[in-house]
Amino acid sequence: MPPRFGRVLISGDEIAARVLELGRAIGREHAGQDPLLVGVLKGAVIFLADLVRAIPMEVTVDFMGVSAYGAGPPSSGVVRLTADLSESIEGRDVIIVEDIIDTGRTLAYLRSNLSTRRPRSVSVCVLLDKMERREVDVKLDYVGFVIPDQWVLGYGFDLGGLYRGLPYITVLEAEASG
Repeated sequence: MPPRFGRVLISGDEIAARVLELGRAIGREHAGQDPLLVGVLKGAVIFLADLVRAIPMEVTVDFMGVSAYGAGPPSSGVVRLTADLSESIEGRDVIIVEDIIDTGRTLAYLRSNLSTRRPRSVSVCVLLDKMERREVDVKLDYVGFVIPDQWVLGYGFDLGGLYRGLPYITVLEAEASG
């Protein structure tokens, strides 16, 4: 059955404006550096693509895959690496680009994992922050939006791999019945 979408939580125009602000902030704070943006697969891909275009300087990009979810919510609490970086980050300024932070477990794992690889710095840019679900204290350097504890779809957020391409973020209200 198709999902029933609720209200639009964040419009495409709001997303575009905020991503531009985040890109400019990263550009200011990393001027003269060569930051490496590490996109967290798969949800952050659309955000990362727009963010790279919004940063007013050249940056390099790599990807990591991590999983903390089974077939659906809630998170299992166990984080595992599913894909690793393709290059060394030693001596680099690394910016983890995440789609959403809720419990903080995945980000804590990523930050710890990357820190063992001797980067010059590790910072975090996240599109959505579900603060009320936080179980692990994590430092966020760039935050797009703080949202309530609701399942969201669109702009990279999916349900069973679908709906990532919506140009806005909507709330999943309920599964449609029979």
